[in-house]
Amino acid sequence: MLRFVVPLLALLSCTERYRTAKAESGNEYTLDSVRESLARQEDTMVFGLIDRVRFPFNSPTYHQNYSSFPEFRGSLLEFLVHNTETIQAKAGRYINPEENPFFPENLPRSVVPHYNFSQFLHPVAALININKPIWKMYFHKLLPMFVASGDDGNYAQTAASDLSLLQAISRRIHYGKFVAEAKFRDSPQDYEPLIRAQDRKALMKLLTSESVEEMVRMRVEKKAMVFGQEVSLNGDVKRKYKVDPSLVSCLYKKWIIPLTKIVQVEYLLLRLD
Repeated sequence: MLRFVVPLLALLSCTERYRTAKAESGNEYTLDSVRESLARQEDTMVFGLIDRVRFPFNSPTYHQNYSSFPEFRGSLLEFLVHNTETIQAKAGRYINPEENPFFPENLPRSVVPHYNFSQFLHPVAALININKPIWKMYFHKLLPMFVASGDDGNYAQTAASDLSLLQAISRRIHYGKFVAEAKFRDSPQDYEPLIRAQDRKALMKLLTSESVEEMVRMRVEKKAMVFGQEVSLNGDVKRKYKVDPSLVSCLYKKWIIPLTKIVQVEYLLLRLD
């Protein structure tokens, strides 16, 4: 049970910071505030990657036959995610519309007083959860690209690092709902005809800004250079990074940005319901 205490304390701390930020901003989202949040989430993503690459792949973490848990079938990571989400659900994490669980089935209700979060999103936002493809992408694409092969026995630590990074990736991608709503409110006359026509391709084209996407990729690559550099005590900076900056940019190009846009399109297709 102790291993769940730290995630719970971190959650409560994050919730308090969220409440303070929303109170200061009038408890409302704008296109600018949404973009600022996305930029801050890049920091979390880069640090999460840096933390995960400390460990090799550690494949037993993901094998169902490695561990045996009473009344649970699944890997060590699945066990950790299920139990952590259960505790965090009770603590109110998923009341926040910015959060989406990986295993939403049968999650318990929150036992803490409900905070009055902004009703910025259309209610259909609750129907959009693409964590299953995010889960598959993480194990089949991302991990093989970033981490070294091998096994150092740190399976519990590896699973904890995976959980933090998976939640950061999920939050960043599902934040596409807020991006889509902000863009819709900014120019509804451009979006409403395409939504009524259920034109996915046209919506995707309208949402896409190649210049902005390129700026984001360059920014996360720069952050990986700054956050992940090896620094000596005498002030010398070695051109050696904890995580390859070009791979961070590639992650955004191949998966983070495209999946975020899929969330945006799926949200907008339901926006007028």
